[in-house]
Amino acid sequence: MNTEYIRVDNNKSCNEYIKRAGEIIRQGGLVAFPTETVYGLGGDALNRASARKIYEAKGRPSDNPLIVHIASLDDLPRIAESVPESACRLAERFWPGPLTMIFKKKDTVPEETTGGLKTVAVRMPGHETALSFIRAAGGFVAAPSANRSGRPSPTTGERVLEDMNGRIEMILDGGPSQIGLESTILDLSGCSTGNGADEPPMILRPGYVTEEMLREVIGGVRYDRTVFEKADAGLRPKAPGMKYRHYAPFGTLRIVKGDRDAVISYIREAAQEARAAGKRVGILACDTEDKGYEADLVLRIGSLSDEAEIARSLYESFRTCDDQKIDLIYSEEFMTKRLGHAIMNRLLKAAGHEVIEV
Repeated sequence: MNTEYIRVDNNKSCNEYIKRAGEIIRQGGLVAFPTETVYGLGGDALNRASARKIYEAKGRPSDNPLIVHIASLDDLPRIAESVPESACRLAERFWPGPLTMIFKKKDTVPEETTGGLKTVAVRMPGHETALSFIRAAGGFVAAPSANRSGRPSPTTGERVLEDMNGRIEMILDGGPSQIGLESTILDLSGCSTGNGADEPPMILRPGYVTEEMLREVIGGVRYDRTVFEKADAGLRPKAPGMKYRHYAPFGTLRIVKGDRDAVISYIREAAQEARAAGKRVGILACDTEDKGYEADLVLRIGSLSDEAEIARSLYESFRTCDDQKIDLIYSEEFMTKRLGHAIMNRLLKAAGHEVIEV
């Protein structure tokens, strides 16, 4: 298959490309497209065959549900069995934007899209090109991140091309992702349609929309335990990233946690020993000062005072380690004030929960 690579922006001159991309979706094909979080791999969410194509292109387990992307709140009742009042308040505050909500699904959404579940995950992205594309595609685009399964999510069109060239019909390159981490996922499927709730909403994946921001709108929310713990092998995931090793570089990733000076000392010594054993070593560090690290690759991916930079840089740093054929990566802990849960969730999943406490 020849993958067409198109650079787009929000100018009218790109409308014809967007229209053509939408037609590919309507005909059952696949298109990668930009969002403010990461790049998505889009197919027709209401087409069983399209959903199967997405799983095949990614090499993704078929029980790992896809997120349905919409461009209008009016379309939500067409795929959600019920929409709680709390969801309406969240949509008013955070849509378009980096929040995915899970509802009980209607039969219009095939179980191939939902990983066999009776619920559907829905998001309205906050990216003009994405919204235009979704409208051109018919309004319902199923889209996981546009990478091979388990790999770091792509935040540029070029990284999508690395994984998807020859596997899909088109890539729409809209420039670097603004956020760099996937959306927050909130499960509202246990909430009633009235003012009350049968079950408190549950965060299945942390993201740019934080627990505190959600609480300001709807009150109490809780975390699913798999956000920071290794999921049981027999778990049937209710959202992307819950069960399987995700976001991972090719090399082994180890997170080092503890007192700052002890962390620096441990990484220095461990890197030296690993290099002496013939391994290519990479180090992911925060802040900009020289900590005396010696390795084949040292990446300072952002300051703790600028956590948005760390979020934007994380996946690209994993990809850079792959470019440099790094065998072993030591990462400092990035538990920042607002986005720390989201950043550490991705690190833990990528490391297979391999944490060294010093």
